[in-house]
Amino acid sequence: MTALRVVLHAPTAAALGRARSNALNLLAAAPDAQCEIVVNAEGVCAALSDPDPRTDALVRLCANTLNRQGLAAPAALAVVGAAVLHLAERQRDGWQYLRA
Repeated sequence: MTALRVVLHAPTAAALGRARSNALNLLAAAPDAQCEIVVNAEGVCAALSDPDPRTDALVRLCANTLNRQGLAAPAALAVVGAAVLHLAERQRDGWQYLRA
C-alpha cells in the first residue's frame, strides 16, 4: 500500500498551531506517512516568531509572503516559491490537502 501523503495548509497563527498538532498526531498514528505544513499569509510571522523543533522540518514557508512582509527565513525552515502553487502541485501529485 502507498504511504499516506498529507499537506496541511496554515494561513494564520491559529491554523499553524492546529497544523503542528495535526502533523504530530498523524505521524504518531502513521509513522510512514509523509507530511508537510505549508504556511503563508499571517501564519508566516507565527512560524518565525514561535519555532517548534518537533515540526519545523515539516514547514514550508511561502516566499511571496516573506518578500511582501520584508522577512527572511532561517536556514532551519524550508521555503517554497508560492504557497498556492506548492499546494496545487502536491494535490496534483496525489497528496491529501487539509486546511488547518
